[in-house]
Parts: sequence; structure tokens; C-alpha cells
Amino acid sequence: MLSLFLPLFLVFLLLGLPIMFGLIAAPGILLWFNGQERDIVLLYRNVYNGMDSFPLMAIPFFMLAGELMNRSGITLRLVEFSQAMIGHLRGGLAHVNILSSMLFAGLSGSAVADVSALGSMLIPAMEKQGYSRRFAAAVTASSAVIGPIIPPSGIMIIYAYVMGESVAALFLAGIVPGILIGGALMLIVRLLADRENLPAATTRATWGERGKASLKAFWPLLTPIIILGGIFGGIFTPTEASAVAAGYALLIGLFVMRTLKFGEIGDILTRAGMTSAVVLLLVGAAMAFKTVASLSHTPELLASIILGLSDNPLILLFLINILLFIVGMFLDAGPAIIVLGPILGPIFTSMGVNSVHFAIIMAVNLTVGLLTPPMGLVLFVTSSVSGLKVETVARATLPFLAAEIVVIFLITYFPAICLTIPRLAGFIN
Repeated sequence: MLSLFLPLFLVFLLLGLPIMFGLIAAPGILLWFNGQERDIVLLYRNVYNGMDSFPLMAIPFFMLAGELMNRSGITLRLVEFSQAMIGHLRGGLAHVNILSSMLFAGLSGSAVADVSALGSMLIPAMEKQGYSRRFAAAVTASSAVIGPIIPPSGIMIIYAYVMGESVAALFLAGIVPGILIGGALMLIVRLLADRENLPAATTRATWGERGKASLKAFWPLLTPIIILGGIFGGIFTPTEASAVAAGYALLIGLFVMRTLKFGEIGDILTRAGMTSAVVLLLVGAAMAFKTVASLSHTPELLASIILGLSDNPLILLFLINILLFIVGMFLDAGPAIIVLGPILGPIFTSMGVNSVHFAIIMAVNLTVGLLTPPMGLVLFVTSSVSGLKVETVARATLPFLAAEIVVIFLITYFPAICLTIPRLAGFIN
């Protein structure tokens, strides 16, 4: 009977119960019916234990850093830098949108922050230049999913915590896939240039203008170098790096760029605290959910079912990609990783798939799920920012979504895309 907790959880989701409460209620109800009241105490105790982790402290600090940078006007400087570099291409502002998302990903690691910060600025700007609002919203939503792939990444921190992987290895493994997705989106923009009647190229910026834009963006662009350089250089841990990132964002906002006021810090802390609380409560609830999964022997049952389909890892990877894509339609990446990671990860590592490789497959696939209805969070935020219906944005993103799916399969069947940089850095043998 206890193995029914997963279907019951899905029923709660369909009824509209918030994910965190569904993660706790589904196993709790079945434990009670099963007469395992002592395990119910363990379940709810694990909600706290799941959050009580030093590595997870990186999540609120990175979110605070993202809030500080967004409020400091760093987003505008990144857009100006991108405009100077590639704004002269056909459909230039669409390319600028994508490149800005890639750069912003190195600061915040959040898809929602990307849409909120860049969408409110670039969607009206693109519309003013002659792009349709529908196309501008589609580009913004599609490029926002790069946020959790290029480091720093909140979902990779969660995966590393749950599965005992190296955060640094996952960060390094996400760099090339993130760049590949950005390149694929730019290619789609180029292919759609005639159909969407995208504006002709603007005047190419002079080297002097590019130099000026680079100087203005210098301090923001230094952030990922400090974070990743410190981690890979052994100067500080990923958690300490997140605190350094928040401190650095505060310093450049207050004293270097002078675009941040002391009076704004309270509101920034509140916003970052609220967002972090939601994520950490989800992590805690999902860790409790994971405990019941082990008690019910569901992972072993699912493993036997999956292995019974085929003994060919390539076929199973294809099927798992389909499964993850469907899961991503209904469940946010963080909870999905915590629930499914411990179930699926060991199956594929036992078949010879590198654990870091599988982590990236899972993280990228579920992140792209943020762009898919009916529960894609990025779609809802983009709809709010653009004023368009969710279904309108979803239809407009289809060509971009197809490109991202192609990249997922490239990552799946060509492991070197993910593993070369971590291997060169000594994190993988």
C-alpha cells in the first residue's frame, strides 16, 4: 500500500495542492493508513533535517546576489554590452536577448530571475523596434532556461546535495551545454528572420563603443570569474563562494557603480528571503518524500521495471529523456531532481553512464521543462511580464523548444560535451 504514495502525490498536484504540501501529505496519509505512526514522526522530522545542510546555504546567498545585481542596474549594463557586440546582426535585439540571458545566468543561476529582469526591459524594447510582442516573449522565455544550466546553478547545488556529487564538477559540466543552447536559439532566430520579418541589422558598433560597453560591464562580468575561479582554485567552497558573490554584489552596487541605496537593502533581503524559503521548504519536503520512497522500496521496483524494458543504455537514455520531459511539464526542476534523482541516478551509473553526465542530462531536461505547459513556471512569468496569454507564449516558443530538445539529445549521446571540461580540471578520471 505504501508504494501508492507517488500516484497519490500526482493526484494532489492535479487538484492544485502546492507541491510542498503534496510532498508531505501523500506519504503521511499512507503511513497513517498503514499503521506506521512512528514513521510519520520521522517523515516530518526529515523536513527540517533536509534543510539543515551547509551546502544548501549556497542557495539563499546566490539568490541574494541575484537580487542585489538586479536592483543595482547590472542587467542594463549586460544588455548594453550584448548590444555593442552582436546588435548589428539581423534580428539583433533577439540575439542580444539570448546573449544577455547567457551572461545573466553567470550571475543569478535562475530562470525566473532572468525573465523578470530581462523580460521587463527587452520585450518592450523589441516591440518598439518592430518585433511582434509574441516573438519577443518567446525569445525571452526560451533563453531564460539557460539560467540554471550555466553556473552558478541552484538546481545543480540541489542535485549535488542529494546525490553526493561534486558541485564544482557539475558547474563545469554545465558550461558547454548552456553555451550550446544559446547558440541553438540564435540559429533559430536567424532561420526565422524572414518568416517573422525581423528588423534589419542596425549599425555595427565601433571598437570604441564596444570598449566603452565592456568597461561598463567589467565589474558585473567579473562575478562568475570570481565565483568559479575561487571554487576551482580551492580558495573557497561553493557555499562560501555564494556568500562572496552576495558580498561582491553589495560592494559594487553601493560603492563602485553607486546605483544601490542603503534604504533598498531591507526590501532586497526580504525578497531574497521569501524566495529562498520557498526553495528550501521544497527541498526539505522532498527529502522527507525521499525517505518514504526508500521505505516503500519504490526505487527498486522502478529500477526493475526500467531494466526490464531493455539492457541497452542508449535506448534507456532515450526513454528516460522522454520521461523527464513529461515530468518537467508538471513538476519544477528542484523537486523533480530530489524525487527522481535517487531513483534514476543509481540505475544508470550501474550501467556505465558517468554520474556527472547523467546529472547534466537530468538537470538540462528538467530545466527545459520550465518552458512547457501546463505547469511551466517560465511560461507563467513571461505571460505576466508580456501581458500575453500563456498559450500564446507556449505556441510561439515551439521552434525554440525544438532546438533545445535537439541539444538535450546531443548532450545525451555525446558525453564529451559535458565531461571534457570537468575531466581536464581533474574532477573526473
